[in-house]
Parts: sequence; C-alpha cells; structure tokens
Amino acid sequence: MFCSTRSIGLLGLEPFLISAEADLTRAIPSFDIVGLPDAAVRESRDRIRSAIKNSGFDFPERKVVVNLAPAGTKKAGASLDLAICVALLQAAGQLEGDFSSMAFVGELSLGGEIRPVHGVLPMALGAKQLGIASLFVPYENGAEGAVVQGITVYPVKNLAELAEHLRGTHTLSPAQPLPEGELPSGPLPDFAEVKGQRAAKRGLEVAAAGGHNLLMIGPPGTGKSMLAKRLPSILPPLSYEESVEVTQVYSVGGLLTSGGLLRQRPFRAPHHTVSPAGLTGGGSSPKPGEISLAHRGVLFLDELPEFSRQAMEALRQPLEDGVVTISRANARITYPSQVMLVGAMNPCPCGYYGHPTRPCTCSPAAVTRYLSRVSGPLLSRIDLHIEVQPVEYEAFSSPTPEESSREIQKRVIAAREFQRLRNPSILCNAQIPPSLLRQSCPLDDGADRLLKAAFERMGLSGRAYERILKMARTIADLDRSEVIRAPHISEAVQYRSLDRKYWNR
Repeated sequence: MFCSTRSIGLLGLEPFLISAEADLTRAIPSFDIVGLPDAAVRESRDRIRSAIKNSGFDFPERKVVVNLAPAGTKKAGASLDLAICVALLQAAGQLEGDFSSMAFVGELSLGGEIRPVHGVLPMALGAKQLGIASLFVPYENGAEGAVVQGITVYPVKNLAELAEHLRGTHTLSPAQPLPEGELPSGPLPDFAEVKGQRAAKRGLEVAAAGGHNLLMIGPPGTGKSMLAKRLPSILPPLSYEESVEVTQVYSVGGLLTSGGLLRQRPFRAPHHTVSPAGLTGGGSSPKPGEISLAHRGVLFLDELPEFSRQAMEALRQPLEDGVVTISRANARITYPSQVMLVGAMNPCPCGYYGHPTRPCTCSPAAVTRYLSRVSGPLLSRIDLHIEVQPVEYEAFSSPTPEESSREIQKRVIAAREFQRLRNPSILCNAQIPPSLLRQSCPLDDGADRLLKAAFERMGLSGRAYERILKMARTIADLDRSEVIRAPHISEAVQYRSLDRKYWNR
C-alpha cells in the first residue's frame, strides 16, 4: 500500500515542500529511504523502527520503501523523522485519514518522544506560503512556530499523542506565542558608564543614526571595546519584520534559546582566530556565519589586524550587498548580512604609536606592516574612522554624570524617523542606493563647494564620495535639517580623514 505525507525542508532560509512517500510490498522485510537523504536521514530508519514499537504500534514486516520528493534535492537533518513515520503507519493501516493539508516536522527518539529541531520558524513561514493548514512540531518548538499568523501549529510531545489527535480521540491544543513580557531581554551596557570620549561617542551616535560601518583606532585601554559593546543600547528597537528576520537566522543556526521572537539587536564579537567560513557561513550543510548572526545588529571585530587576511577579505562582498551566498555543488544558499561592522585596533604592534605620553617602541617598518594588514578595499567600506585618545584624569574624577544610552537613543530614533519619512523603503542612510543619492542628499552652495574641495584635495574614490555624502545626510538628520550644509560635510570629511594619518603617511 502507498501513502504520502508532507514536511518542510530548508535551503538556508528558503523553505521547500517535501513529500514523504511510503510504499509497503510483500517481500523480504527491509527498509530503504531514497531521494538524496544525508546520513542523519538514512539513520532515521532505526529511530523510526524503535519509536513505532515503543509507542504501541506494530512495525510492518514488509519491504518498506520511502521516497523523499523532490528526489533531486538533498535532504538533511532529522526533522523528517515524524513525516516518514506517519506515512509508514498510514500505509500499514494503523492510521487513517486525509493528511494532505498537514505537515509534520520533528525528530523521533527510540522511545517515541518527539525532540526539538532547528529552523521551525522559517519552516512555519514556508508552510503558510505553501498552503499548509496545520503544522505539527515538537512541543519545545511550539511557541516558535506560533509566531506565524495564518497557520495552525500543534506542539506534540510524543508519537502516541499525535496518533490520538489524528484519530480524533484526543485533540491537541494549538500553540500560542509567548507574551511580550515573557521574552528574555537582559539589560544592555550603558554609555553613562563611559567617562569622557565625547568625540568617540559622537561618532558612534552618527554611526547608529545612519547604520554606518565604524573603525576605532587608538592605544590600549582607551575604551574602544567598551564603547563598541554599548552601541546596541543606542540603536532603535527591532521592528516586527526585523525581529522575524533575525529570529529565522538564529533558528536555522540552532541558537534560539526561547520560543519567542528576538527583541534585542544582535551583537557578535568573534575571536580573531575565526576562519573565513566561521565569519561568512559554511559547512557540508551550510549554517549562517557570524556576519549573518549579526544581521540587523553589530558585528564587532576587536584587534582587527589580528584577523587573517582571508577572513577580512571575505567580508567585502557581504558588506556591499547585504547578503552572503554559499555555493555548493548541489545548492546555492543565501543568508542575510545587513550589519553594522565595528572594528577596533591599535595603531601599531606595541599600541602606542602617536600616544601623547608613552613612546612607541616599534620601527617605522613594523608600524607599516601592522597597518597594512587591513586592506584598502576593506577600509574603504568602513564609513567612519575615529581616533580614540587616552582619557584625562579630570574626566574620571568629574562628578558630572555622563549622558545615558537612553538619551542618545532618543536622538538616534528621531533621526531614523526623519529618514523613514523621506525614503519609506530604506531603513537607514547607509542603504541609500546610488540612484537616490542626489535626490536624498541635497547640498547648499557652501556644502557643495566644501565637498568639491575635499574631493580634489584628498583624491577621494567614488565609493568614498558616496559614503561622505551618506554620512553628511545622517549628520543633517540628527540636526533635523532637510538640506546638507557645510558643517555637516565638514564633520563627515573629518570621519574619512584618519586613514590618511595612519595609512598614507
């Protein structure tokens, strides 16, 4: 007898429908799975056999062939266990009914329990798009799947419980999303804890308001890492659409610790020994890398020159395009990578080149070699270059409280709202396309003359010109000015001049 059930597979974040077709024939008992299964799917034969016997069913003593369609697409992971098991029990006559509007996702234990799997949120979104009415998922994944409106998600603890629901003897209750108050969101570090560094704080405010990439350079102990870790506290809260995007990436990566949507912007700080695949994603079944896990948030690279040249260069295309594509022989997988890149570095190997009081012990050649580890093409993709100087004693001992993150965030949110009213389809100024640049960035006469002079004197590239214009747009937005004026251009050019002090000496 032949029966078929449905499940949902993922290629990156892209869902696709899988039909689990089970056929039983009178022949020497065997159990084969075809349709390009990976090792985890092939091993499901033993899990399913034990789960069926330990859940009160009889495993059919027949020749069992399971086909996973479409046969030309590789199937990976243990999430297909439940769909295969239901199709087999239906083919054996132990379950009856029309399951064509249902999809089943879950890993089976030998005892029949249904274990949680990765990627339930994008699977639920895909099931809705594919016209599935009911989705059965592991109990622990219920709240995650319930985030999606327009589809009924049933959390299931074990195979026996699912069978009772399908027979109509005991109906399961649909999953409910977690209330907003129950979502985990710990307190973020506050800018009020950072003494001094007014210029650096201003640079981070501009970067946050426009979504610009940022590089901080300065001696050890000046607070570069401290400032970077506080950047998420001044970014606008995630919108619902952004939360869904971020949560999907974490769900596929197996890093989702709760059933609800993530509400805080990601902050990822990989160690400098990370591989290129660790940054951009990879593996036999490609998982998202650090740049995708930082989507809609901050990717912080501390001690930037210590990262391998190959790893740093791998970031160039994702930073430019906002997506990272991982190509394999049988698939091309795309993950989002719209991040704020924040780098921090010392000016030389000893860290004290240009320090006002401590002498540098490095030779000029050593300083040049150290700085050259950061390539020009990567440097040109970083909008703001900020020099972080040592803090004076008076700043530490001053009783005057520093400005809090909440106060800075209010200005950032107001600037983002100013941008949204001007270009509703663009989230922040860093994403302004070239076709809208002149329309979005009108200059008065003084600003135009100043920008022309800077372009000719500094020998700016086309990319640097665009980034200065976008930064000036952000600075003007912070001032609530529709027109970019000379002071806005002056500040933006200042943020692009630091590379000439260190890299073009």
